[in-house]
Amino acid sequence: MAEVVLQNVYKRYGKVVAVKDFNLHIQDKEFMVFVGPSGCGKSTTLRMIAGLEEISDGTLRIGERVVNDVPPKDRDIAMVFQNYALYPHMNVYENMAFGLRLRKTPKAEIDKRVRDAARILQIEHLLARKPKELSGGQRQRVALGRAIVREPKVFLMDEPLSNLDAKLRVEMRSQISQLHRRLATTVIYVTHDQVEAMTMGSRIVVMRDGIIQQVDTPLNLYDYPRTKFVAGFIGSPSMNFLTATVKNGQFAIGDSLIAADGTLAESLRAYEGKQVWMGIRPEHVGVHGLSMESRGGDVMRGQIVDVEPLGAQTDLIVDVGGQVLTAKVEGHARFKAGDAVDLVVARDRLHAFDYQTEDALGRRGVAADTAAISADD
Repeated sequence: MAEVVLQNVYKRYGKVVAVKDFNLHIQDKEFMVFVGPSGCGKSTTLRMIAGLEEISDGTLRIGERVVNDVPPKDRDIAMVFQNYALYPHMNVYENMAFGLRLRKTPKAEIDKRVRDAARILQIEHLLARKPKELSGGQRQRVALGRAIVREPKVFLMDEPLSNLDAKLRVEMRSQISQLHRRLATTVIYVTHDQVEAMTMGSRIVVMRDGIIQQVDTPLNLYDYPRTKFVAGFIGSPSMNFLTATVKNGQFAIGDSLIAADGTLAESLRAYEGKQVWMGIRPEHVGVHGLSMESRGGDVMRGQIVDVEPLGAQTDLIVDVGGQVLTAKVEGHARFKAGDAVDLVVARDRLHAFDYQTEDALGRRGVAADTAAISADD
């Protein structure tokens, strides 16, 4: 078994707490992604799992062993770094075989493992080349191959795609996901890119300031964010947040009233006359008369500030009563800055957050609690 369990883990650098009370149970064969902004503690947590950083407090277990004091080489893990860390004077075969030779693995076994990994990664034709003769994507596959040949219990990956161009990142995302399914092993993957997190992870840990904000499946994070931070971090373009006053269980924004449905409306009644954050994703905001009427919703009058044509869709940046939101329209929308538009929001896709605590309100916050797999189950 290759479960990884962190219980009440802290990392301190003097008076600075980089990771605070981190509790997480990673299942065997799971693809777990740590995501968050720079400085949130995700790479520090990964390095503690690897043994490259000492744990200040708490317990780390890999499989059946508590490994707080176990050296990195004895933890049965393999790590893939952002900068590949290949030896420039060795060819691809030698780079992949190096760790096994240090462990005095029999020569025949080394050859078998290296060639099997090269076949999986489709780099058999590169085995005689030096790193300087490889492209970025090829170097990344060699780094993955070096980890695969060790046959570890757990793969740790620290932003392995950040040095690649956009097209190659998409290709490598798919290859790493396929590799995980083929090897059926546990993967812990760190990234600041929420698209990588959403497309690759079985579950995602969203972190902020060293603290877990939410642990959940990609779709639950998207549909049921527990906090305004999670709602804004997951999704591209980001969720729109508008300051609203609650009137009769509705969102009052300027001269517009936006009705919430069901239990969300009931929850808003406790905030009557108070300010809240209304959240709505760009794809759930449309232009009246084009695409949204059939979904039900209320209309807000706004003025287009900017138009961003993206081919398959057009993003409209719209000023609504002094607040700006993004609406996503399918195809080539013929609008220009300065045009007045009536926006319609999908009532069943509204979110609300406490203005002070920024916690989710209503059915979406409650649903997240029941849908999520607990971080410390």
